[in-house]
Amino acid sequence: MPIPLVNSVASWFLKKRIHQMELFIKYPHEVQHELLKDLLSKARNTEIGKKYNFAEIKNPLQFAERVPIQKYEDYEACIERSRRGENNIFWPTPIKWFAKSSGTTSAKSKFIPVSEDSLEDCHYNAGKDLLCMYLNNNPQSQLFTGKSLRLGGSKEIYKNNGTAYGDLSAILIANMPFWAEFSSTPSNEVSLMNDWEVKMQAIVNETIKENVTSLAGVPSWMLVLLNNILETSGKENLFEVWPNLEVYFHGGVSFDPYAPQYQKILPKEDFRFYEIYNASEGFFACQDQNDSKELLLMLDYGIYYEFIPMDSYGSEQEKAIPLAEVKTGKNYAVVITTNAGLWRYKIGDTVKFTSTNPYRIKVTGRTKHHINAFGEELIIENAEEALKKTSLVTNCEIVDYTAAPIFMKGKEKGAHEWIIEFKNPPKDFDKFRHELDLALQQVNSDYEAKRYNNMTLNMPKIHQAREKLFYDWLKKNDKLGGQHKIPRLSNSRTYVEELLGMNQ
Repeated sequence: MPIPLVNSVASWFLKKRIHQMELFIKYPHEVQHELLKDLLSKARNTEIGKKYNFAEIKNPLQFAERVPIQKYEDYEACIERSRRGENNIFWPTPIKWFAKSSGTTSAKSKFIPVSEDSLEDCHYNAGKDLLCMYLNNNPQSQLFTGKSLRLGGSKEIYKNNGTAYGDLSAILIANMPFWAEFSSTPSNEVSLMNDWEVKMQAIVNETIKENVTSLAGVPSWMLVLLNNILETSGKENLFEVWPNLEVYFHGGVSFDPYAPQYQKILPKEDFRFYEIYNASEGFFACQDQNDSKELLLMLDYGIYYEFIPMDSYGSEQEKAIPLAEVKTGKNYAVVITTNAGLWRYKIGDTVKFTSTNPYRIKVTGRTKHHINAFGEELIIENAEEALKKTSLVTNCEIVDYTAAPIFMKGKEKGAHEWIIEFKNPPKDFDKFRHELDLALQQVNSDYEAKRYNNMTLNMPKIHQAREKLFYDWLKKNDKLGGQHKIPRLSNSRTYVEELLGMNQ
């Protein structure tokens, strides 16, 4: 089939999905209620379904009253039984795949169940929907005339007792329809290589010769790859390597710290950046408008949503509310019930709603990734915004960072300690420190109150990281590639002490 015809057929097929999206946008609560009923009905004869008597649950209120909210630790014993080949524990169909996720909040690996339903109805549908929205917004697109460069953290799949585990990206590649490999690069063989540094060079060698029209992957690792592409090719920017490149689909970490570096190597005004919000547990939201920082919450992927207001999170008053009760501008922890058998499960992420008609969100951080040692409740969203402002004022570029509290000792007040790796460091570090402190006060009133007259907090302490410090830390901890990320903020000093020890 000639390429222009492939482009037209694919565009037509994907655009048909817009009408289904319009349904959940128009009737969000009804779609979510029906979905919950369907999940309960399917799982009523499972072990967990009988334990909580799913057959009798008629509405979301009864569901919330009867089924407790769970963390991974609460699920671990069931998941381990499932991994040993037991069936019908929390989902009626056999679970053959488990996405191994180290997260950044615990050194212990998590094994997230991935059912056939979640592969098809969630992860693969999401990939199609993302293309659908992009094509709907950009009718002149020539996306399908070339290939998508996908960068996963895929390691090999490990088999055990009739089940298998690996990175989610490896599971998705292993289950893809055969024709999908023709439209993407690198080949599955290279994508699934184990050694990250060997794989990186193999990807460069393979993709540099292709007609790449789109990129997909985590911003931190994609940037490493793209800089390698430029170094190998000797070109100034990526359009000299791939003239038909038109969009980058990114997710996994906040794009803001990397935006200036991407704009340098992708210097076309009409180049598009599209954000996605996915995890091992499911695909939750994606950008549905050009040049927007808001993500449309996808309500028909077999995931039922609840939200815990962060002002009550972890307290005796903690309570999850349904989608119908959320308000814009408030910070919520996300709780999901899924078609892979996770029931009222805390995923550890926090979001804010920017709109409730339709439901659009921004990811604000992790429930465990904040600094609240002195009542300042500094979240990742605050940190990124303050660093962006400070970089502009002091004319510098940041590669990576982490921060932790300096705890009070005797009469000494507390402070925040930052380790920052720069691509272009500021000329005046005192000015940078002062501007960062001011910017943090502007974006977070609790921080501002604690800084007032140095009442509780002193000025932040800043260390310049040596080149590749964070890369070396990830390598040392076997976290190179994929979804692995730098822990941006922590209430403990574990990461900071380790990094300071390596910063020689």
